[in-house]
Amino acid sequence: MVLLDRKNKVIGLNTVSVGSLTASICHPREVFKAAILANAAAVILGHNHPSGDPQPSQEDRVLTARLAAAGQLLGIEVLDHIIVGDGTEHFFSFADVGMLHKERE
Repeated sequence: MVLLDRKNKVIGLNTVSVGSLTASICHPREVFKAAILANAAAVILGHNHPSGDPQPSQEDRVLTARLAAAGQLLGIEVLDHIIVGDGTEHFFSFADVGMLHKERE
């Protein structure tokens, strides 16, 4: 997770969870703990898919929506959630496909 200030300047990095080959445990309280302690205004989330396919699973979609809602409640905006696959050009961005910030539309 990348922690950002009001001007979207990076103020910190935080590893929330290290998963296994097929899963990782991630709860909003662990995600936002570091952001709250750092007085972050926004965060960018990210994780990798060891399979190489960056397409989000149903669990990724549900978790991202839950984290965005928790961030909105806390006043810490989730700017993006990026999933990295195989190589530098294989990634998925929830923000790029409009799956974040639906309240702005």
